[in-house]
Amino acid sequence: MVHWSVTNSALPPLDDTAIAAIREDFPILRTRVNGHPLVYLDSGATSQKPNAVLDAEREFTVTRNSAVHRGAHTLAALATEEFEDARETVARFVGVGSDEIVWTSNATEGINLVAYGLSNDSSLRLREGDEIVVTELEHHANLIPWQQLALRTGATLRFIPVDDEGALQLENLDAIITDRAKIVAVSHVSNVLGVVNPIAPIVARAHAVGALVMLDACQSAPHLPLDLRALDVDFAVFSGHKMLAPTGIGVLYGRRALLKELPPFLTGGSMITTVTMDAAAFLPPPQRFEAGTQRVSQVVALAAAVRYLESIGMDRVAEHGSRMSAQLLGGLASIPGVRVLGAKGAQRVGLASFAVEGVHAHDVGQFLDDRGIAIRVGHHCAQPLHRRLGLTSTARASGSVYTTSAEIDLFLDALAGVRPYFGVTA
Repeated sequence: MVHWSVTNSALPPLDDTAIAAIREDFPILRTRVNGHPLVYLDSGATSQKPNAVLDAEREFTVTRNSAVHRGAHTLAALATEEFEDARETVARFVGVGSDEIVWTSNATEGINLVAYGLSNDSSLRLREGDEIVVTELEHHANLIPWQQLALRTGATLRFIPVDDEGALQLENLDAIITDRAKIVAVSHVSNVLGVVNPIAPIVARAHAVGALVMLDACQSAPHLPLDLRALDVDFAVFSGHKMLAPTGIGVLYGRRALLKELPPFLTGGSMITTVTMDAAAFLPPPQRFEAGTQRVSQVVALAAAVRYLESIGMDRVAEHGSRMSAQLLGGLASIPGVRVLGAKGAQRVGLASFAVEGVHAHDVGQFLDDRGIAIRVGHHCAQPLHRRLGLTSTARASGSVYTTSAEIDLFLDALAGVRPYFGVTA
């Protein structure tokens, strides 16, 4: 198992030796698929889990499993302490206070929680004539909840368009984010393009007109140093399963003052102070938003994933992602008939989406899977972006801390054989 310290800024970049040591922590990487060693390039959808995460969840379940914030017995106290320690760990990881971290099932739930709260009775409630602003490249999870919020409240949904390469067009930002805007929702990193979006001017304009900002950090939290306070966003979400943790656990960050104003999304046990047959009073945040029995073992595992990433060093993780991106883009550009999505020269994480001329994305994925190479195919929950770029589906390769340059070479070599295999020569 890797035993780097958290304070590791002086450590060298993640070379082949370091990544080989990391890979020893991931038992699934020893799997063979169709007779070939697994080359897992679908981490942008769901990452794999190291032993530290698997062991943390199992150890908790075997030795301390109990409901939190409920029992007076020893196991309940231990579980509650670990549950809240995990909140502190995750808060530190993204540079905010622990009382600003709400546990959710995933990022999608976190966005819906905020969108629902903005349509319920509070000082933050949207009304007819208000405006909601998104971008044309959003994942459906950061689009559909806002569409529904507009329908419920009579607000107008507007969007920041992208150009022919998928880059956000910010020239008319002042005309799009007007003084009627109440919330602006934007992805930190596009899950299709892998591009780190220019967040600062969007946040500045939103706040200049009094609008709130929701940041989708699902593709940045696993790959970049993330300081939500420095980014000056009001809300942010990310999911554990994209950052070496289990499915079923997500994080919503909200500014302390805003969470106090936001009505609860789910109601029931654990989020109340007093209940009568006629009414109920709610706990302060974050517990106000954590109704019912919590996903305690997943929270414990998420904290273990955060500590694992910190032990490697997020600067090193980001540098590794940048090198993966350069290798992917350079290799894809050298293959005839392959179109890579995203503006050239943009800052990226280790993710690239592409279309192979004359071959459907699903056929590309099947061809690679036959050779043990796992990628994502489809519209990646971003139909409007694909439509804007003149496509219905693409293939996507995405790496993580355990991805080697040799694996990317294997992927590129196999991809070069796709068009010849399907008889596409033009």
